[in-house]
Amino acid sequence: MLKWIQEKWSALFAEKVPFDPAVLNDPLALQIAWTPVNRGGASFRTHRLVAVNPYRMEFRPTAGSLMFGGFFALAGACAFVFPMVFAIKSHNIPSGLFAIYPMLIGLVFMLVGGWIIRWSSAPIVIDKEEKAVWKGRKSPREFFNVSELKVYTEIKNIHALQLISKYCNGAKSYYISYELNLVLADGRRINLTDHGNRKKLIVDAQTLAEFIDVPLWNAL
Repeated sequence: MLKWIQEKWSALFAEKVPFDPAVLNDPLALQIAWTPVNRGGASFRTHRLVAVNPYRMEFRPTAGSLMFGGFFALAGACAFVFPMVFAIKSHNIPSGLFAIYPMLIGLVFMLVGGWIIRWSSAPIVIDKEEKAVWKGRKSPREFFNVSELKVYTEIKNIHALQLISKYCNGAKSYYISYELNLVLADGRRINLTDHGNRKKLIVDAQTLAEFIDVPLWNAL
């Protein structure tokens, strides 16, 4: 535990040497941005890379990611049910009216928790047979227009993978989150995942780079 705290402390406050994309010896590396694609992040590992079969890999949510959404849903359920039970047992109309407010708050928490679970559980798919990368439970072939997918590109358009870090402001402290991005041949970037476990993300990025046969630009 002490070692983990020391590593986190050192990573957060150590002076970071600026990454020079010129070392990659690739003109596109000098043209693209090396700033975060997304705002915010996570202080824990939210996704892990899973080999589904020889032609398909997926980023799937970790147990911690699902538990995060489950916490909101459970807290909301408690805030919704307990005041209602109290009002019914008390047979007191004013108490029943007063219970509406925490019940509404509980309902909001339940909806937020459900949304987090649904959003985080959607896989990020890298499929060689489909020749595409996308986020969602449906294949791109099921969409009339693939632009409906927030994350989508054909594998042939991927030039490299990019790993970068960023400081995030949490509720009580700062933390570092790490982004894994696709770099497309036209210079656009698409974020695949973004979480706080540096070592695991590097391993996943290396595995994915080998899988789709593109270079990994590691700026961590």
